[in-house]
Amino acid sequence: MLVPVILSGGAGTRLWPVSREGQPKPFMLLPDGESLLAKTYRRAAELLAQGGDIVTVTNRDYYFQSKDHFLAAKLPRQHAHFILEPLGRNTAPAIAAAALVLRERYGDEVMMVVMPADHLIQDSDAFVASVAQAAALAADGYLVTFGIRPTAPETGFGYIEVGPSLDQHGAALVERFVEKPDQPTAEHYLASGKFLWNSGMFCFTASTLLGELEAHAPELLELAAACVAASPAQDLGTVMQQELNAEHFAALPDISIDYALMERSAKVAVVPASFGWSDIGSWGAMSELVSADAQNNRATGEAIFIDSRNTFVQSDGRLVATVGVEDLIVIDTADAILVAHADRAQDVRQVVKRLKDSNHDAYRLHRTVSRPWGTYTVLEEGPRFKIKRIVVKPGAALSLQMHHHRSEHWVVVQGMAKVTNGNGERLVNSNESTFIPAGHKHRLENPGVIDLVMIEVQSGEYLGEDDIVRFEDQYGRTL
Repeated sequence: MLVPVILSGGAGTRLWPVSREGQPKPFMLLPDGESLLAKTYRRAAELLAQGGDIVTVTNRDYYFQSKDHFLAAKLPRQHAHFILEPLGRNTAPAIAAAALVLRERYGDEVMMVVMPADHLIQDSDAFVASVAQAAALAADGYLVTFGIRPTAPETGFGYIEVGPSLDQHGAALVERFVEKPDQPTAEHYLASGKFLWNSGMFCFTASTLLGELEAHAPELLELAAACVAASPAQDLGTVMQQELNAEHFAALPDISIDYALMERSAKVAVVPASFGWSDIGSWGAMSELVSADAQNNRATGEAIFIDSRNTFVQSDGRLVATVGVEDLIVIDTADAILVAHADRAQDVRQVVKRLKDSNHDAYRLHRTVSRPWGTYTVLEEGPRFKIKRIVVKPGAALSLQMHHHRSEHWVVVQGMAKVTNGNGERLVNSNESTFIPAGHKHRLENPGVIDLVMIEVQSGEYLGEDDIVRFEDQYGRTL
């Protein structure tokens, strides 16, 4: 049995201000309107023509968004299994946990294809063929990685040096893994023909992976096994949910699978691949997905270029005009704008570090924030007031909650709201309103079949999102 295992995490700091901690890179929409995660789900489904499990290992905070993207992909005959991490611990603990879960469910020889959720692959047929080649090697006891044939002296990727050949299709033992090189070294790697880009994708059986972990990282395997044993799965019908025990998972080392195992094992093979792979690691890579005009300008959203060259604009709802510029990246979102020289795209992460060091919300959240029940958007705020646009999905409900420091005035603009306010319940129709005093238990529900859209006006001495006491919550969030 073959099971795709999708690793979905990472902040994608080089893609700020679109990618943020609360809405990371896998959830970003590409120019065609589909997210990287949804594309990864579609790619995984192509490996499972007859149906089967698709496993996602992600942070607990991203579970509901991930499930929404899985459902949005509308995959036939696929079952979702979510393994939820309480905190980030890099790829080795995530892969070890997934292998232990799958071995317990399917046996030692279950075949795992590990794929990051934030990569793009353009040639699906070539990808499926490469997986078939890798699976044959994995069945013979190899840990197989996918090496991308380099097309340029790229300094943003790790490399794999190819060793002795294993088959007539180019598969080989791995001589060594090497870190991201400087420019002269990258040029040497490209000219030698002996190096491939490290894609971060793998294929192996659970028994081979766990056996090699036992040999080379026994403490990590022991801790992962204790964690999985303390983390029962819940079968919710079309979705399996398995939250990893927080105390046990926190004891695991923060280490990548490359460092923990791949660089130590003698059983690592590489399949050279050419399937249109990109890690979409910067705005430069994102711009390549958009067609260019005669001056090599590219845009998503509405943009006007006057005497401009080699400039990329991405706009979220506003017209952006450039005049007399070249080699620029302009990314416009509702609450932040990035302007960068095209040659400095890799340095956008420094902006995120500066924001994080100063505890600025722009590194963490967008103005529109996703929640299990829908979204809210901060429209305006000032001393003692905040105005939000709230969208609640059909059948969804906010928690039964209370605020100490603020009152709320709700105006329904679309759909119908079922409102709990104190000890009473009422239905509030479009163009009607209700008032929630501070200290009142309250809940908002959407009993209809279309989105409920509401304007919320908060008033009070403190309007922080942490002024909330939850009494009941259908999504299992912390009380």
